[in-house]
Amino acid sequence: MTRRAGDGAGLLAAFRAAAENLAANVDEINALNVFPVPDGDTGSNMLATVRAALAEAETVADPSADRIAQAISFGALMGARGNSGVIASQIFRGMSEGLGGKHRFTGPDLAHALTQGTATAYKAVVKPVEGTILTVVRESSAAAVVASDAGGDLEEVLTAAVEGARQAVAKTPSMLPILRDAGVVDAGGQGLYRLLEGALAYLRTRSAAATESAAAIVGSQAQAAPSRQAVPADEGFGYETMFLLHSRGGPLDIESLRAALEKIGESVLVAGDARAVKVHVHNEHPDRVIALGLSLGALTRITVENLDAQSNEVREKQAADAVGAPIEVHGRGKHHEGRPHVDLGTYGAEVDVAPSGGGSNGTGSKGSNAVPLVATVPLAVVAVAAGDGLARIFDSYGVAAVVHGGQTNNPSTGELLDAVEGILADEVLLLPNNPNVILAARQASELTTRRVRVVPTRNAAEGFAALLALDPDRDATTNAEVMTLAGRAVQTLQVTEAVRDATIGDRKVKRGQTIVLDPDDGLLAAGNDRMKAVLSALEALEPGFELITIYYGAGADLPEAEGVARRVREWRPGLDVEIVQGGQPHYRYLIAAE
Repeated sequence: MTRRAGDGAGLLAAFRAAAENLAANVDEINALNVFPVPDGDTGSNMLATVRAALAEAETVADPSADRIAQAISFGALMGARGNSGVIASQIFRGMSEGLGGKHRFTGPDLAHALTQGTATAYKAVVKPVEGTILTVVRESSAAAVVASDAGGDLEEVLTAAVEGARQAVAKTPSMLPILRDAGVVDAGGQGLYRLLEGALAYLRTRSAAATESAAAIVGSQAQAAPSRQAVPADEGFGYETMFLLHSRGGPLDIESLRAALEKIGESVLVAGDARAVKVHVHNEHPDRVIALGLSLGALTRITVENLDAQSNEVREKQAADAVGAPIEVHGRGKHHEGRPHVDLGTYGAEVDVAPSGGGSNGTGSKGSNAVPLVATVPLAVVAVAAGDGLARIFDSYGVAAVVHGGQTNNPSTGELLDAVEGILADEVLLLPNNPNVILAARQASELTTRRVRVVPTRNAAEGFAALLALDPDRDATTNAEVMTLAGRAVQTLQVTEAVRDATIGDRKVKRGQTIVLDPDDGLLAAGNDRMKAVLSALEALEPGFELITIYYGAGADLPEAEGVARRVREWRPGLDVEIVQGGQPHYRYLIAAE
């Protein structure tokens, strides 16, 4: 990468530096939470997303900017965690489209890519809110365009983008009163600024040694795949075949598989372990690659792309670009081995695949040649749970799969996607049970060929209420509407401790005090006496509830929860109070009133 232009190797190095800078500032970003809760995770979510993107990009043998950008986009898309991570993945997706077909890129190319990233991110959010990461990327791209129009080179355009982001972050409190009251800037916007700052630092401080090192890397890749490098990047090279290979019982021999693939193709990638590996190869006969995989195990996430066709077009959907990593889920739908999901992608070649393929409604798939997937149930539910106790309750409700994760451990888009595709059902209802998982859930629903509807539950208690309204004789769309209303009809409180001093509205909170939060109104109560704070928050709820359920989590035990229940009964005689072990992290109690 030079001051005036960059290639794929330079883009990868700059992105690596951006990730490192984000990692160095992750605690700063996590601390920028409006509420002084112990689970601020915006920085952690963005870092996990960026690291997933970097890991994907590191595997690409093709040094063109186009292919590196595509890999960053796909890795971020599948690894996106939390709302900030999902929006960042959409920014990268748009930037990848902006760099489509580019072997090298200049300042104007970068400005165009940032503009595309802005447009894609805004489209991904149903109700865009200014004063967030969206504002920051918009003003950053606008500054980049001004610099580009003035004849700026790559470094000048990136410098303008960084400065635009810095100024936009500083303005976020004036755009969102809740940020102003809390005395913080937007965390997601700050994360994006740190990423751009890291990339600029790399561009400014690169040395001759670093440039030679990058050239050496590209050279070694060329030796590993001479046929691929002999063809200009814009001309493509046959077909790109990718899939996830699962062992049928015995361990997979990764080295033997790699050697076999190298005999029939180029740009070979085999990554994973003895149980499952991701395979990537370029050749003229994708059927041979797939046949080899089928001879060794079960395949999922098969994609075949015509590299010759994609060089002159910008793809509309980056998610059909590669394969993801499997996750552990538990429940009725866990076993999916031997039933590959076939996605031929935007530039899909026609491939004869013998095993069952994935279908949008259990009777077909995007590829016209795919064999229908046989579904065992018409409707299934996938739920996210933050604690073992909560997961057991979801299991008892008969959900098909539970994905473990919550605050500071948001499941990624790829993990949710794997859970959805790992069950056999015509339609799937997805319950995120966390406001910071809803965007990832919606993104997963858009990436699968299954018919998936997201019920935007904000905690496990809303999820349980939603499940009680489930009617198995109705379709997913109708159920999603009814279940959403049922979930929101429950009033919920979350009890934790403040990790710093803060001012929220007209309330001053001291570190160590108990704080009680409501998903609609925010802070309802705070104080040194935990029980008084809980009762004060209950007083603030809409009257008319008859049942209180107390889910106790980290920091609490059964005797303490029984003491809370006793005080609640004394406060409101005749009120039914139940106690359930939830095991949720960070929040001592999750309380539901209905």
